[in-house]
Amino acid sequence: MKRTQSLGLILSICLIGAAFQVEGEIRRDPNGVNVNSQGVTSVFITFGGLVDQVPVEATWCGELIPATPDRGLKCDPNSVFGRLPIRFDQSRLSAGGGVFTDIMTIPASVSRRAHQAAQRGETSSFFYVRRFVSTSGGPDEFVFVTCRLAGGGARVPLALIDVALDFSLATTVLAVPVGTVPSTFRAELAYNGSGRLRGRWEVVQPGEDPPSSRDLLTEATLPPEERLLQRRYTLVERFDVFLPPTGKVIIQGPDPSRLPTELEGLYQILLRVEAADDKEADSNRSNAGAGVGIVHSGAVAGFPLPTLRYFVGSAREGGDFAAGGGELRLLQPLKEATVAAPVVFAWTVSPNTLIYRLEVETVEGSQELLSAVLQQGIASYAAPSWLAEKASGKALRWRVIALGPGGQKHSSSRWREFSFE
Repeated sequence: MKRTQSLGLILSICLIGAAFQVEGEIRRDPNGVNVNSQGVTSVFITFGGLVDQVPVEATWCGELIPATPDRGLKCDPNSVFGRLPIRFDQSRLSAGGGVFTDIMTIPASVSRRAHQAAQRGETSSFFYVRRFVSTSGGPDEFVFVTCRLAGGGARVPLALIDVALDFSLATTVLAVPVGTVPSTFRAELAYNGSGRLRGRWEVVQPGEDPPSSRDLLTEATLPPEERLLQRRYTLVERFDVFLPPTGKVIIQGPDPSRLPTELEGLYQILLRVEAADDKEADSNRSNAGAGVGIVHSGAVAGFPLPTLRYFVGSAREGGDFAAGGGELRLLQPLKEATVAAPVVFAWTVSPNTLIYRLEVETVEGSQELLSAVLQQGIASYAAPSWLAEKASGKALRWRVIALGPGGQKHSSSRWREFSFE
């Protein structure tokens, strides 16, 4: 009896939603998706038909109620499972308005609450609701997407839910002498769905502009008009692997001898993932009133992919360069280097360290310009752009102090000078 009532309730909500959708302006596609009941799920959604409207919060809930006097159906406050965390919000409103690309990343906490509700006999589906606010004084509009609980297998959109890159030497910044071969490296992926994963290994060389956070997103996470605008770097190797519906895979990096080591400085290894043709992840722009065509969005991810760093140095660094040994040594900027803002500081990892303290001051030590604290395992720091302004053309010096248990200093690098262009 309860199952029959639940099916009737879902049918009623769909009919009411359809009625409100005719009255409202905003449409979406897909309007229903399968999601992993035991973990994170990311899905690409297209919203179209926005007229002087901007998206605001996104909420997950178990039941919907009429949004009167606003438009559509909104979450019943008594059944809210959670709200979209800011760190997962990769949405983008089109430059001309009217189209909104949303990456719905469901946290594991929301999936768990929905699964627990289903175990109690409630419906095995829940709702993702986006609220849109009018900039011209009109009513708010609520648009929902139905989320159907499933496993993490083939019927769930192909999406990356965790990515880790590492060298075989277990270090975050690898130190390499000029002209030698770095260690091997790999990518360990956790994912939902199944399908072909295609992409590239690229290298950012010293002197090149570093990638932005949106450059580090997978191609499927971006709106179609942004995908060709991602910055490209030196191609090392392409990859094309099939992901079975097992949820985890290890992708070995290319032969490390193909990595450049001719120039001194800091290099970044990038894992670039291309959009996959996955039926479960497709978004139909026509259905959403956002243009024409199918947007392939397999291999979407709700976060920028991590990078690997390796530093190439030489003996002229006066002993500050070391490929190993565990001693705290500075890597970049080089001694007495002239750098462009923003500058990235890098150093070797020191054992038995809880946190690192980076200090930057004027060369005579009269004024501290920057101090940053970083946890163990992080051996680089991108300084804010205002550091160059505070330097006002003066030469600077920097060092790193390693702090152990109780905040006691157990090692410190020597001071190293540098200046901004």
